[in-house]
Amino acid sequence: MSKRRELKDRLTTLGEIKNIMGAMKNLALLEIRKLDVFLSTQQRVVNSIEAASQDFLSFYSNLQAESTHLQQLWIVIGSERGFCGDFNKALLQFVQTQATQTNMLLLVIGNKLHTKLQDDQRVVAYITGHSVAEEIHVTLIHLTEALNQLRQQLKLEQIGRICAIYHDYEKRTVRLRQLLPLAIPDIKSNFAYPPLLNLEPAQFLTQLTDQYLYAALHEVFYTSLMVENHMRLEHMENAIHRLEKNDAQLRLHYNRVRQEEIIEEIEIILLSAEALSNSEESFFRL
Repeated sequence: MSKRRELKDRLTTLGEIKNIMGAMKNLALLEIRKLDVFLSTQQRVVNSIEAASQDFLSFYSNLQAESTHLQQLWIVIGSERGFCGDFNKALLQFVQTQATQTNMLLLVIGNKLHTKLQDDQRVVAYITGHSVAEEIHVTLIHLTEALNQLRQQLKLEQIGRICAIYHDYEKRTVRLRQLLPLAIPDIKSNFAYPPLLNLEPAQFLTQLTDQYLYAALHEVFYTSLMVENHMRLEHMENAIHRLEKNDAQLRLHYNRVRQEEIIEEIEIILLSAEALSNSEESFFRL
């Protein structure tokens, strides 16, 4: 009886775990559908800013001189929560294989990734990540504060390039994307005359750069979170499948134990009946 009770408790526990994982799976699916709308909108915004930048820089390319500083800042975007497969492991491997230079600084986003890179001497700042799309603006605020602190501590203006390392949804791989300075391809403008500006060209470029960085970071965060939730969804589906398999095996074991107990009970009843019959025969003989 105690063994069957133990098996029943294990079945109950598996059922509770399965319900929790099912809820996590549904939340990931809802987040994916929401991010699909956000991401497509943000990509259109970034594309329009890049088109305007290309048009502007094709006439004012001298304003964006190539930086002579070799130092780079990489913003590595990991996950704040787990249960997303090898999401953070892939980022770690990319950083370890690509960022071998001594002129590399790392700014890590996400608690799960930070635990893997906390001993890396190149990490100059860590930011708590986001779990849902509505928290991304908070991450951007913290990122801005961290960049301002680095500007004061490390003279950020001496950094030649700022890039983002994140999971790209379309390419299904880890991507290194240059954010600053504006990475505009060397293509001639379709217009014969420069754009009419209400600001000085240098001032316009500064504000355009700020707008682009803000929009591009939104796109990067949305893309990374989309991949994270896809990997979490896949992870949950695999885990639920294994739980269902274990549940089925455990139920078979439970049924076998129950059958054995029933057989034992029948045997006891038969033995008791036989003993009673023998007792009655002895009584009548007396």
